[in-house]
Amino acid sequence: MSVLLSIVYLIATVTFVVGLNKLGHPETAKNGNLIAAGGMGLAIVGTIFLHDLQVPTIIYVLIGLAILVGSILGYIIAIKVEMTKMPELVSLFNGFGGASAMLIGLVEFSKNADNTMQATTIVSGIIIGAITFSGSLIAWGKLNGSLKSVVKIPQYNSINNLFFLGVIVLAVYMIATGVHNPFLLYGLLAGGLIYGILFVLPIGGADMPVVISLLNSLTGIAAAITGVLYNNMVMLVGGILVGSAGIILTIVMCKAMNRTLASVIFGSFTVNNAAEGVNKALGTIKSTTASDTAIMMNYASNVIIVPGYGLAVAQAQHVIHELEQLLVKKGVNVKYAIHPVAGRMPGHMNVLLAESNVDYDLLIEMEDINPQFNNADVVLVVGANDVVNPAAHNDPSSPIYGMPILDVENAKHIVVNKRSMNAGYAGIENELFYNSKTSMLFGDAKAALTALVSELKNM
Repeated sequence: MSVLLSIVYLIATVTFVVGLNKLGHPETAKNGNLIAAGGMGLAIVGTIFLHDLQVPTIIYVLIGLAILVGSILGYIIAIKVEMTKMPELVSLFNGFGGASAMLIGLVEFSKNADNTMQATTIVSGIIIGAITFSGSLIAWGKLNGSLKSVVKIPQYNSINNLFFLGVIVLAVYMIATGVHNPFLLYGLLAGGLIYGILFVLPIGGADMPVVISLLNSLTGIAAAITGVLYNNMVMLVGGILVGSAGIILTIVMCKAMNRTLASVIFGSFTVNNAAEGVNKALGTIKSTTASDTAIMMNYASNVIIVPGYGLAVAQAQHVIHELEQLLVKKGVNVKYAIHPVAGRMPGHMNVLLAESNVDYDLLIEMEDINPQFNNADVVLVVGANDVVNPAAHNDPSSPIYGMPILDVENAKHIVVNKRSMNAGYAGIENELFYNSKTSMLFGDAKAALTALVSELKNM
């Protein structure tokens, strides 16, 4: 490798670290993304033109076409994707990263099967890449609703573990013997793909933020393994950064849900059939109107807004920002309560609200906002469900028992905007909806908030 290429890789590596650091705050995240992307572009250009290998011209043409097609597709997807579809896009991109490592391993194995260290690296890349690819596609299907949230086969834990053990045994055999048998190689590939499917299928929607983080981490690990294979420092460092960040985020998400990673993987939230309307055990629900809610909020001193995935689905982030600004002009103190797993991926709600220019200082994390609910005159819950369910505190038999939630029930008045009484990701009844202090404002979030804004303007 030339000295100039080494310098290019060093610069690219620095941009990755700087970009990742800037991603920690919405105000600098865009610049951080651009910096890291610029570094990756520099690394690609350097790899193509500054290497020491003799490459036929046709290869350059094919690489150029691939980059052009990929860039055009990436640009179109980035421009057209809605914020509500961002979790699906992340899952899809995770899958592509895993597929890349998987395909590289298939190409390189026959050349390095006799070298134990290289063979181990390649086989690890194939297995992790295959699991990430198929698992990410299943996660993508769950997120866009084309697949059932939870699919369990009898004794699925035992079957999954035995299947994974079989994949490992086959991998060890191939490395130890150095065989070049393509049937075994593709058998290993098929095993990894099948296990990725079996791994994600039983995991419920409530655990999807953790699954996305974990798959993102596996994508980084697969990239790092490829970096080791090619002795490429940019791929190695980039993969390590993605892998470690994904692992840290996975741990944070598990902590936010008061669940271990093992309980997410081996025991997803139980799905129950949620009843609509009156529930004899919990009581009755009380509905309200935009007019009554506007009156309540108009005379409030402190209002806390709890955004959930329903807000994102309705694309109501701009309307809720207008509501917030209107209340502030009337002298009301307004804050947003952000649960770590609000939405379908980590940080989803923060990015969604930042898109509508909500002041980041108004977005208060769970640990800081919970003590403030006691002083809240009105709490407006928009499209959130499990993250405000008191069953996490009150019902030891509940599948979400012990999960940290937003203490909305402590407020003086609670208004919940939902389309219907359907359950959230965990598939269970929400005790908050039956609380005597709670009023249900039924309807699409955007329509309901628009009516609320209209009522407040007339006061």
